[in-house]
Amino acid sequence: MAIDLNFTDRFLHRHLGPSDEEIRQMLDALGLPSLDALVQEAVPEPVRTRRPLDLPPARTEHELLDDLRRIAAKNQVWRSFIGLGYHDTVTPPVIRRHVLENPSWYTQYTPYQAEISQGRLEALLNFQTMVIDLTGFEIANASLLDEGTAAAEAMMMFHRSARGRERNVFFVSEACHPQTIAVVQTRAEPLGIEVVVGDHRAFTFTERVFGALVQYPATDGAIYDYEDFCAAAHAAGAYVVVAADPMSLVLLKPPAAFGADAAVGSTQRFGVPLGYGGPHAAYFATHEAFKRQVPGRIIGVSVDADGNPALRMALQTREQHIRRERATSNICTAQVLLAVMAGMYAVYHGPDGLRRIATRLHNLTRVLARGLEHLGHTIRHDHFFDTLRVDLAPGLTAGRLRERAAARRINLRYYDDGSVGIALNETTRAEDLDDLFAVFAGDRDFDFTAAELAGRMESGYDGPLARTTPYLTHPVFNRYHSETEMMRYLHHLAGRDLSLTTSMIPLGSCTMKLNAVAELAPVSWEAFSRIHPFVPPEQAEGYRLIVEQLATWLGEITGFPGVSLQPNSGASGEYAGLLVIRAYHASRGEGHRNVCLIPSSAHGTNPASAVMAGMEVVVVQCDDHGNIDLDDLRAKAERHADRLAALMITYPSTHGVFETGMRDICRIIHEHGGQVYMDGANMNAQVGLCRPAEFGADVCHLNLHKTFAIPHGGGGPGVGPICCAEHLKPFLPGHPLAETGGERAIGPVAAAPYGSASILVISWAYIALLGAEGLTRASQVAILNANYMAHRLRGAYDILYTGRNGRVAHEFILDLRHLRQRTPLTEVDVAKRLMDYGFHAPTMSWPVVGTMMVEPTESESKEELDRFCDAMIAIREEIRAVETGAADPEQNVLKNAPHTAALVAADTWTLPYGREQAAFPAPWTRTHKFWPSVRRVNDAYGDRNLVCACPPMEAYATVG
Repeated sequence: MAIDLNFTDRFLHRHLGPSDEEIRQMLDALGLPSLDALVQEAVPEPVRTRRPLDLPPARTEHELLDDLRRIAAKNQVWRSFIGLGYHDTVTPPVIRRHVLENPSWYTQYTPYQAEISQGRLEALLNFQTMVIDLTGFEIANASLLDEGTAAAEAMMMFHRSARGRERNVFFVSEACHPQTIAVVQTRAEPLGIEVVVGDHRAFTFTERVFGALVQYPATDGAIYDYEDFCAAAHAAGAYVVVAADPMSLVLLKPPAAFGADAAVGSTQRFGVPLGYGGPHAAYFATHEAFKRQVPGRIIGVSVDADGNPALRMALQTREQHIRRERATSNICTAQVLLAVMAGMYAVYHGPDGLRRIATRLHNLTRVLARGLEHLGHTIRHDHFFDTLRVDLAPGLTAGRLRERAAARRINLRYYDDGSVGIALNETTRAEDLDDLFAVFAGDRDFDFTAAELAGRMESGYDGPLARTTPYLTHPVFNRYHSETEMMRYLHHLAGRDLSLTTSMIPLGSCTMKLNAVAELAPVSWEAFSRIHPFVPPEQAEGYRLIVEQLATWLGEITGFPGVSLQPNSGASGEYAGLLVIRAYHASRGEGHRNVCLIPSSAHGTNPASAVMAGMEVVVVQCDDHGNIDLDDLRAKAERHADRLAALMITYPSTHGVFETGMRDICRIIHEHGGQVYMDGANMNAQVGLCRPAEFGADVCHLNLHKTFAIPHGGGGPGVGPICCAEHLKPFLPGHPLAETGGERAIGPVAAAPYGSASILVISWAYIALLGAEGLTRASQVAILNANYMAHRLRGAYDILYTGRNGRVAHEFILDLRHLRQRTPLTEVDVAKRLMDYGFHAPTMSWPVVGTMMVEPTESESKEELDRFCDAMIAIREEIRAVETGAADPEQNVLKNAPHTAALVAADTWTLPYGREQAAFPAPWTRTHKFWPSVRRVNDAYGDRNLVCACPPMEAYATVG
């Protein structure tokens, strides 16, 4: 054998859970000779691709990181004073290391299983409390995607709440950030809402106006008093939402205090890196009267079975996946990891620390203003927080100023009228002000420094609307200010959550695979983390290379020539895809096409997104085998042929099988004038095996936080790019501040041009590490792992749906509906009992009530698959004990699950089974035990007594 000088440690073997020998053992159990044979049985021949992926060769982790360093070097980290809602910030190292870079935080799933999510729920409650305190409202949610979409959500909430159907006008102040205005306009158009943009000082409310949006401080830094504006709105029966910078609210009067009905904004500057635009956590706060209308998730305080305080996601029936076509929003992914960071920033600094930061920011800005005035320039607004709009002195043009700023690697904001904007940030130093003075001096000499000016000025904010009310008074914001205490607090919370660091999270449709360190490490590099989204393109060449290559690779994987990376969640991708279809129909004079066919098994976001896109949802039934009923599809396509816009379909189906009639389904829709939208949530079973474009889809979204290794982060961040056919490519989303999208682009669906740009690096790295063969192998092993588990669990449980040859795709549904028929038990009891075995439950009661959907992914080893199967089989025996009467129907290990350490270690034990059976039901629980920190949470109590801010500390005194 010749000497091979290449690196031998291939990433594929690190990413795949099963070894080659384990793969052979699982294939033997299935009676198959190879992975190719499994694919032939599981994946219908008509949808299998005819050519392999054409991608660059796989790289080792060492090679990848070297390549990324070279790419990162193409980015230029200038000092950006652009503002527009994005600011450089200091991420406290303790938060960067122990949250952003800690898999115990970034590999968590959405906290639907509250008993094993108490740590992240507490962190999110901190975030909500911070928002409530700063804005002055009674309730806040646990984050939205960005400021622009949060403002649009407020508009829609007001529209639903408006009195009188004739109210259809939403006013937006021209002093709002331009990207926010554009996103609001995009969201309003399909719903028939008329957006009026103008000067809030001259606007008159009429009976047609249902709401208004203003910026505080304004996009150019001005501080306006909106009290009279809010009063005028209320007198006319309208509502007002204020887009407010949370850092400014440390010094300024909170929006609720001057009459606003809601506040939205970005918490990015609370320690979350710029990252070329995202991901960042937006906030949404309002009055309690709107609590059932608030979009997104609300974390609430409840009690557990012992009456101890316990946290949970409150009012879950508001969530879009439950309400479907009646949904008030299509919010699916929040920005949990970033909300945790922002909340912990407030915890770490506390009220005094935030005031010092905000006061220093304002002091710097005042010093800058004084110096610019000395140089002959005019500050347009008398009152400001950290942003100035400067009218230049005669003799200095904006063009010349730009050249002088570039010579010092400084970015400023340049207005069309020749004025210049300067937004300072937490990283700004006195030396930066001196450099700005040099830039603005033009050819003049000047004889002062920032330090000298500051020495002659008084500290603090003394303008109008100064804040007089306290904030962050809860002990959690006044305790953890040393790094030692903060480190221990973060570690304590992480220990109350089950993440991938503990065990597999086998959630169907959620693809909780490995998020490799090599993929995530570059996100923290300065060359990626400190780039403002609106820098000149030449300063972001590294990012643009990542964007272009990732788009090309995703196009190759899906078969589509058009790709937009702007949507910053899966649901946002659905929405963007439908808007593209809508625009295509309108361009052909068929704007009346507004019927969207959606199978009854679809993700709940599908009908919600369709309604938001202005479409009428018509449900298509499924047959007894879980497949789309072709006769019903054909009949409804014919019935609505004149208005048919699209079919939304998930492939493989949400029932866990590859439907054989996919080509026929697409043909039926096309024959009746519609387009086929494929939900790419299950793409993990297709990469390298199928291409949606080849079997007839017109557009699909991809969940990069599922198939392409971006971590779930406790329920966010996510990225949902769309890929589309040539005829739809011209309509891909554009942006008012960047050249992106098609030549006939729809408006932006996210505030930043490339959405959550910083985490695109993760998916780029995932594809680069695996290459064509590795990606294909990953899909094959994902299908193998699911079929092996289904094989092992048959007999103990019924597998609800299978495809050809009795095979499933990359996930399968366990039928537990018999529990309700034969016992007092339900699938919920099984989910809670799994916690005692150290596992997160599979997806419950979706898409079929009374079932569990299991997806192991390719990253789990055979040992872990067997451990989960052993747990489920053992639980089946515990169920059988109830069925036969050997166990009490109410006082049994399932009904009382989960069992906490406090319960098991109590002096008294009155339950009719032993402590060992309760807490140590399997051998592995004796060597490594994950303890739920609370007993079963009382959901109804939490909804009846909604509390979404931190309770008094004494409330936690009884919690172990």
